[in-house]
Amino acid sequence: MKKWTLLFVLVFSLQTTTSARSLEMPPIPKERIAIVVLDNPQSPQDIQQLIKPYKDIHLRHVFQEAIYGFSVEGNPESIEKMAQNSKQIISISPVNQYKAQAEEGVKIIGGEEVRGLFDKNNRRLTGKGVTVGVIDTGVDYTHPDLRRNYAGGRDLVDNDADPMETKTLGRATVHGTHVAGIIAANGKLKGVAPDAKILAYRALGPGGGGTTENVLAAIEQAIKDKVDIMNLSLGNDINGPDLPISLALNRAVDKGIVAIAASGNSGPNVWTVGSPGTASKAISVGASTPTLEVPYLLVEGMRDKLRIQPLEGSAKWNLDRSLPIVDGGLGTKADLKDAMGKIALIKRGKLTFSEKANNAREAGAKAVIIYNNLSGGFMGNLEAPIDIPVGSLSKKAGELLKSKTDLLANISVSEEKDLLADFSSRGPVTETWEVKPDIVAPGVAINSTIPGGYLSLQGTSMAAPHVAGACALIKQAHPEWTPDQIKAALMNTAKPLVKDGKPYRTYEQGAGRIQVNEAVKATSLVSPSSLRFGKYESEGDIHKAFLHVENLSEKPVRYTFDIPKHANGLTWRFPLAFTLNPGESRDAKLELEVNPVELKGKIHDGYLTIHAGSNPIQIPYIYVLEEPNYPRVMGFDFKDGDQQGTYRYEVYLPGGAEEFGIALFNPDDFRFVGFLDTHQNVKKGLINKVITEENLPPDGVYLAKVFAKKAGKEDFIETMLVIGEVVR
Repeated sequence: MKKWTLLFVLVFSLQTTTSARSLEMPPIPKERIAIVVLDNPQSPQDIQQLIKPYKDIHLRHVFQEAIYGFSVEGNPESIEKMAQNSKQIISISPVNQYKAQAEEGVKIIGGEEVRGLFDKNNRRLTGKGVTVGVIDTGVDYTHPDLRRNYAGGRDLVDNDADPMETKTLGRATVHGTHVAGIIAANGKLKGVAPDAKILAYRALGPGGGGTTENVLAAIEQAIKDKVDIMNLSLGNDINGPDLPISLALNRAVDKGIVAIAASGNSGPNVWTVGSPGTASKAISVGASTPTLEVPYLLVEGMRDKLRIQPLEGSAKWNLDRSLPIVDGGLGTKADLKDAMGKIALIKRGKLTFSEKANNAREAGAKAVIIYNNLSGGFMGNLEAPIDIPVGSLSKKAGELLKSKTDLLANISVSEEKDLLADFSSRGPVTETWEVKPDIVAPGVAINSTIPGGYLSLQGTSMAAPHVAGACALIKQAHPEWTPDQIKAALMNTAKPLVKDGKPYRTYEQGAGRIQVNEAVKATSLVSPSSLRFGKYESEGDIHKAFLHVENLSEKPVRYTFDIPKHANGLTWRFPLAFTLNPGESRDAKLELEVNPVELKGKIHDGYLTIHAGSNPIQIPYIYVLEEPNYPRVMGFDFKDGDQQGTYRYEVYLPGGAEEFGIALFNPDDFRFVGFLDTHQNVKKGLINKVITEENLPPDGVYLAKVFAKKAGKEDFIETMLVIGEVVR
């Protein structure tokens, strides 16, 4: 296998198309597969008639439950023409790629305390009688902790009735089995709802990837199977409310199904929540930390400690003496020849985390720190447990530490709990300005089932099934409750999380970390359980909202509103106190008047407090004054991937783009060579992409133009790209 290196030798400041010399390129290639959304249901025969005039379009799937629509493959121009000529078509979307979003969790959310509560049939709350659909990579239904809960399913990748995890060597998956175990393991490990039934839908195939079609087909089947709850620990980086998967989850909720979706692993930046975690009616879940032992490193001569993020599978950081730091390069065996008895500092890239750690261990290193090769920090998993501590640092901290090699470093360990995980995607949602995620749950260092055993993993993928299990417990306790009521119970009783004495923003954590023991006992429900007051339109805007308040207790309850802390430019109007008798409900009208002249900042958020008797209920809210005047593309970086022959790039599109791409040119005559990557209709947020070796151009020096087009304007970044043999 060839080895490549990519070096950016020059980066120019962002500019518009008024460059002195123009880099001309052809239009980016258009997608040949698309999802067509209809305004009303159509029979397969009607759909065949609709596409019949277009001989170069082929019908792939018809959807009647998840959405009204179908998928087609064919000439992109013909697909566009079909959309223009049919009044029945609402929208056409490209087929996006979806991927799996990768102890104490049950205890932290109140799952153990719930075991002491009973349903109306005097049965302990264990999820009994509730069916959860797991839309994922499949499930190993032979696992001893899952086989008694497995109730069947469907493989939407191979289109058969066997939703077993992929077992292909090198492409095997474990994700769906891990998710299912968090929900309903019932053996050596106990899930949140150990008596719930699991229906498995394999929508993600070898390597954990799948398409919009696969996921839509899985949602469609789950709706037909009448599941009570569906869990989607998957997603992409597109922050938009109207993608077909998000629309399908809204439809599922309308049909009485509680839909749970991971918010994504692209934090800590704002605007990074991805579909389907953007679905308005679904419960979007971010990740918090359980109780963790967090190591801090202090090097002689440094004033501040550096926080190390332990990698899953690492030994505990219980080093009992100071050790010198050695520069371990990229972690190859040759790089680590001087690592005996030291802490090896290794740069991310070229090799997997496990390969780097094992090479350091064989060289006699006492611990391993891997620092990022892109901006920011990261969290990760080792492929197998190792008996020396392994952790990560940000690029900035790693480069600082690299200047301190051969100096002694001391490790101290602190206990942390209930913090927002750095990787957890943040909102708000574009266009709708909704608070997402809705809630958070433990998603770090979560031990669960995998084929052949158990493994600790982390991600919003691990947080979402905690919520799915919690919903199963609530559904058992209150079978008559609607999805909106279950969502309200979880959000109304959540615990807002705080860091350094300051609460996280609402669009980072939603209502807070779930407390299922409180949610099942809720006797007053307020919905919607978060409020969006929209975006500033004109001076003197008055935004109205209605909260539906219901008293489910057996006695009258008096409801009062707290006035939020004063903020210049915002004036609130709340209803007077009122009392509801048992079983009564009413809509309470709220108004927010905005004076933009006095208002500071672009996004305003916080919590409104309603007192149900002596019980406070907090409702997160958000108001957007205006979108910043974003450049269309920024923050581009490209580095070695974590496996040999792969590379990673990231780029931030603050306002989204109709077209995005990386075009390569000959630097001598500016002749177009080809596209390294392209995307269409990209929502605002961060793009992360892995480029494999086979998709790289031949050796050489290229001028790269990283561009984003929107509303007839284009912004771009230019950088020189050198591709060639690694010389070390």
